[in-house]
Amino acid sequence: MVLTENWTLNPRPSMSDLVDIAVEAESAGVDGVMVSDHVVLGPSSNESGEALNLRDYAMPGNQDPATPWPSPYVLLAAIAARTASLRLVLGAIVSPLRHPLITAKDLGTLDLLSNGRLVVLPTVSWHRDEYAALGVDFHRRGEILDEQLDVWRQVWTTSPVAFHGRHYDFEDVWVEPKATRPGGPVLWFGGSTVHDAVARRLAKYGSGFNPLGRPSDQELRALDDALAAEGRSRAEIEMVGGIRGRFVDANSVASLDEALEGVREQLANGYSSICFRPSMFTDDRDGVKNVCERVVGFLSVTPGT
Repeated sequence: MVLTENWTLNPRPSMSDLVDIAVEAESAGVDGVMVSDHVVLGPSSNESGEALNLRDYAMPGNQDPATPWPSPYVLLAAIAARTASLRLVLGAIVSPLRHPLITAKDLGTLDLLSNGRLVVLPTVSWHRDEYAALGVDFHRRGEILDEQLDVWRQVWTTSPVAFHGRHYDFEDVWVEPKATRPGGPVLWFGGSTVHDAVARRLAKYGSGFNPLGRPSDQELRALDDALAAEGRSRAEIEMVGGIRGRFVDANSVASLDEALEGVREQLANGYSSICFRPSMFTDDRDGVKNVCERVVGFLSVTPGT
């Protein structure tokens, strides 16, 4: 369940409400909750025009600069303390905006607090204003992330670690405590397109593929080629699909029954985990658990999940 984009619910959720919604989702049988990340938004965050229906997904360039994006670390830590089995999906974190040693410490601690339930989707994101505000070179964000992934793998596996790269350079350090499992939390990768860098990172470091939208056959072939180059196949990757509502106008919720029917094709194509956002299908805070139960009920009797 996508948690951090449900601001059209009435009443609008507070931070405490988001934690309560996560608890309700777990009780309804939902496997995990997903939160996303922005440190800041600038004036260009809605340069592509905001979504016609604000219940639709936040996409690159369609976000009001005043959109709330709470700290994913703090929010997920609160949820970890109130749940027992729910996966905590940080999908996505704009990783190049943070030093990899600090992120490794924060993610490792959060993974330990949740007894290994953390899933992380690192991304370079799209918002130039955010990079400018934090003094990070937007044009080098891809190579920054590549170095960060290398740093994470090393510091989550052993100590001490020395690293000498273009963007990060340090002598022997110990990052303790480490995450629950050697090598760190589960990593997913995805984005609005499956370009070569995304495929390469997933093949080298990833356990899951969570695209933003529906990838083309050509993009999936590129993913398969990258996995094969690492001696892997798509069969060992968690394929994450999604339920997206169709909005008939700017003011109405979408039909959940119609959206669920669209999942069958994804399941037939190998997607085994399905994301959904309750506020696409209800405006009522008290209706969220019902949406969760309907989604879980549908998928529990549908082959492929």
